[in-house]
This record gives sequence, structure tokens and C-alpha cells, in this order.
Amino acid sequence: MPELRASALVDAPVAVVAGALLDTALIAGFGVKVPGPLLCLGDVLTGPLGVKLVVTRADLSGVSAAGDFLELHTDLVVTGAGTMVVDRVGWTTVGGVVGRFADVTVGRGMALRVLQKRSALLAQRCAELREARVVVGAAIVRDGRLLAQQRAYPESHAGQWELPGGQVEAGEKPEDALVRECEEELGVTVVVGGQVGPDVPLKKDVVLRIYAAALGGGEPEALEHNAVRWLTADELSGVDWLPADRVLVPALQALLT
Repeated sequence: MPELRASALVDAPVAVVAGALLDTALIAGFGVKVPGPLLCLGDVLTGPLGVKLVVTRADLSGVSAAGDFLELHTDLVVTGAGTMVVDRVGWTTVGGVVGRFADVTVGRGMALRVLQKRSALLAQRCAELREARVVVGAAIVRDGRLLAQQRAYPESHAGQWELPGGQVEAGEKPEDALVRECEEELGVTVVVGGQVGPDVPLKKDVVLRIYAAALGGGEPEALEHNAVRWLTADELSGVDWLPADRVLVPALQALLT
């Protein structure tokens, strides 16, 4: 399978770059039809001429999608100067002289132009996300289970599940906001740890940032939601999550396992 590689250094943390790669606006401009605003594991992407790809990876290490004769991979490497983005495109070549000629003159040239344009869009999106407002969420783990809460409102999302959290107020640190939100929503105190997964774009200028957390006191109650529930790693993929939380399922499963 022929393969084309391209790389670029982006001046942004890996969590920001990984989050930007989840924004389907980066690929929708190339005629790719996507099921939603964010890339999720298992999503089916439909490209020109009916080409179909299934998303096989979408996490802090990058994204991948594969089909019958085409594979796309973007790997992220943390460096001292930023995040190195390594793109790999592989495809099956039609046999014979004509096939090889088309591969060199058409396939490689087209793939290179697409990668160059996408690289510029990615750098622009990363710059926007670095300045974005932050909504925080808590991945609270106890005895190998993750705490989730069921939305009561608005009507469009009632019954769906999400992680506890909320907006960071002006002048407030994200970690302090998370402690405050957990007390307001669950009636508990939490000890905040490190970030889990990428910064997930919610809007053009808003991202969701998840932190690992442990209970510091109290027993969680659904003070502002329909219910709370402790989930095992195996149960995470079967829950009706809000779209932004669903993107984080691979990172949450890794946290539990």
C-alpha cells in the first residue's frame, strides 16, 4: 500500500491539538460527510465518490480512519517546542502501468494538497482553542467506577448522561471551579487531579476540559439532575452520553482500566 507522510509542528499543548482534530469542520470542507460536529470512535465518514471510512482512533495520541482501500492516520508527538503532527495517508493502487501512473501523478499530488490545506486549518483552530473559554468536568472514580449524572434539562438533552461540572467564572482557576461545581451539583467535596483526554470543542470559542477527581467527603446526590450512577469501564460505551462526553469515552475507559 503506497503511503504519503507529512509533518508539522504546532505551537499548542497536545490536549489542544487533539481536541482540534475532533472538530469535523476541519474535514467537512473537503467534501466529507460527517455524522456530527465531533469525531467519535466508530463514526462512519463518507467522502467523494462514495468512499467510506470508519473512525478507529480519536484520543490524545491522534485520530485514524480506515476503509476498504484508504487509510488516514494523524499521530501526535509531544516535543519541547509544541506538538508534532504527523499525517499518514495510505491507499491501494490499481494494478498495471495506468494504475501506477495515476498513483504518482494524481493520487499523491491530491493527497499532498489536502494535507497541506488541512495543516493550515489545524494550526488556525488550535490558536482559537488556546484562547477559548473553559467548561470543566470531573471524572470522579471510586472503586474502579466512574460517576455520571443524568440531565434533567433542557428538554433536548433530558435523560442523557454527562460528567459533573460547569463553567469557569471570570478570575477562577479551572480546578477551583470544578470543586465548586461538584459541591453545587452533588453535595460533595472533591480532590482534583490531572487532565483526562483532550480539550473537546463545544463551540468556536468554548472547550470542555475534564480532570480526574476523587471524593474528599460526602456521598453524591442528584441535586440538579435526575439521577447519578457509578459505571464500570465496560458500561461506558453503552450509555447515552451527551455528544461532548461521548467523545471522551476512550480516555475514561483508560482511566478506569
